[in-house]
Amino acid sequence: MRRLKLFTGSTALFLLPFLVAAQGATQGATQGLATGDSGGGAFGTLLRTIIEFSTNVLIPFIIGIGFLVFVWGMFQYFIAGGANDESKEKGKSLMIYAIVGFLLIIVFWGIINLLASSTGLAGKTLESPPRSAPLPGLKS
Repeated sequence: MRRLKLFTGSTALFLLPFLVAAQGATQGATQGLATGDSGGGAFGTLLRTIIEFSTNVLIPFIIGIGFLVFVWGMFQYFIAGGANDESKEKGKSLMIYAIVGFLLIIVFWGIINLLASSTGLAGKTLESPPRSAPLPGLKS
């Protein structure tokens, strides 16, 4: 019984891409779209949206938060921790964490740009989907 479940599951996973590709070809033909479209369809739009959001909104917001943490650490180290060694240590650790955060953000930004350039989405803007042409013989 276990072998039957394993065989059925693996066969379904193996055939799933063919099923999805057949559905996409059928939809493209019925909507009047070219079957060689390299836009990526809905997934390409989703990926493009995620990349644009992370590049234009998320990463600058995180950089701003990291800068504020760094400034707060400087305040604790230099101003609030004048004679208090414990406050100086907290400020120092906050500044170190902020610098490590900056480095991680820069690495993340590089990964996003690498992903965008390797998928061909770099520098592209979101466009409205193409309008499908009416099928011959059908009234619109």
